Amino acid sequence: MITAAVIPAHNESRTIRQLVEAVGPQVDHLVVVDDGSTDGTAEAVRDLDAQLIRHETAGGKAAALATGFAAALELGAGRVATLDGDGQHDPAELGRLLEAARRHPGALVVGARIRQRHRQPGIRRFANRFADFWISWASGQRLPDSQSGYRVYPRELLERVRPSTERRHGFVFETAMLIDGARAGFPALAVPIDSIYRDDARPSYFRPGKDVWEIFCFVFWRILLRGLYPQGLWRMATRPARRA
Repeated sequence: MITAAVIPAHNESRTIRQLVEAVGPQVDHLVVVDDGSTDGTAEAVRDLDAQLIRHETAGGKAAALATGFAAALELGAGRVATLDGDGQHDPAELGRLLEAARRHPGALVVGARIRQRHRQPGIRRFANRFADFWISWASGQRLPDSQSGYRVYPRELLERVRPSTERRHGFVFETAMLIDGARAGFPALAVPIDSIYRDDARPSYFRPGKDVWEIFCFVFWRILLRGLYPQGLWRMATRPARRA
């Protein structure tokens, strides 16, 4: 089965080249989507063995992922890994996620940052746990890290689930993939990983207040549409998270 990786990147010139060099040998195809960067991100990887797609203006992470997914599927990928361009996802962990995807071909594999979670900034840790609760309820499965973008998607999921890519739905896009994926028969499977917190890292684009509020509104509306979805709450409360 052909494996592809998609890396959405916006102003990641400090980290993107090293990341592409580490990920490329582990997959059949690598797609880098430069989402309107102004710092030379595209130039940093132009000479490497990767398909570079550039958005002239920034459309947000959702749009970058959608572009990358379309390119990966066009290349015939049967599974598609995603990593953030800021270097927080350790490419050395990719092999473990891909192996889990091979063993569980019908699952959406998520690199769950549950090792040394205490290293996360306090407000970020609280925001993630808040999101985990609501998204677990809406998807009917316990999720130890719903906000991780380090994932491996089956081709069939990407063909069947297509959330909105509007800029305001940037982080909601990945939330919708979990919820709608579970409802379409693609449960999440967690693979415990570490996160890399660099002293020189750029500030995260994730805003714990605004983005979590958007996610909450989206998820709560989904729950309301299903009559508060008591089955989902029961499953989340009584069943452990699926782990590789």
